[in-house]
Amino acid sequence: MLKLILNGCGGRMGRVISSLVSDMSDIKIVAGCDTLPPADLDFPVYDKIYNCNEQADVLIDFSHPSAFSDVTTYCVTNKIPLVMATTGLSSTQIEALSNISTEIPVFFSANMSMGINLLIEMAKTAAAFTEGTFDIEIIEKHHNKKLDAPSGTAIAIANGINSALLQPKTTVYDRTSYRKERSKNEMGIHAVRGGTIVGEHTVLLAGRDEVIEIKHEAMSRDIFASGAIKSARFIKEKPAGLYSMQDIIKSK
Repeated sequence: MLKLILNGCGGRMGRVISSLVSDMSDIKIVAGCDTLPPADLDFPVYDKIYNCNEQADVLIDFSHPSAFSDVTTYCVTNKIPLVMATTGLSSTQIEALSNISTEIPVFFSANMSMGINLLIEMAKTAAAFTEGTFDIEIIEKHHNKKLDAPSGTAIAIANGINSALLQPKTTVYDRTSYRKERSKNEMGIHAVRGGTIVGEHTVLLAGRDEVIEIKHEAMSRDIFASGAIKSARFIKEKPAGLYSMQDIIKSK
């Protein structure tokens, strides 16, 4: 039985995870934490993570970057593996995860969807194979409430592509400030915001007389919750280290 502590249990993603886990026989949420503790959950909920005394195998954090310090300190102190599923972390916080991972197993991916991470692997292969002959653009679409642009996932896709290239490209977010021919050494990232789009990412490789598109579309937020649960299963008995969806993909 995999025992979880769920930080951010009252939020949208926390409730999706709770719903999914309720239908699983081999996993249980033993405690939750939220600044506004909901009363309708079937496990104890605390307003501060350090008030939680339940024994757990993994902690999943789907809350807010402001909780980062409390969550990571709690996990290190109690030697609990951490799945960091909170988005919008600063570069300093992401760097801190590497330091923390020398003491406990830490799972972190910019996007918890298995499909998105497969897209990154396919885009890396395609970009390396067509390097120097195809232009690369990334288009991401999200709902009209999303605050950041471009998305962290789009940036992760760009970073993945660059890691596969002999000559990494410069990312360009806006071409309205100049009028000139597109440089071969640039990779455009375009953000679309509208309606209730959960998330859509397309990698476009445009060559002479042909275009390749690799696309992923999220139909619901369940895929991110499912990814977090899969990640918790993966790191339960792993040694200290920093893990990502790429490790799960490579283990298949």
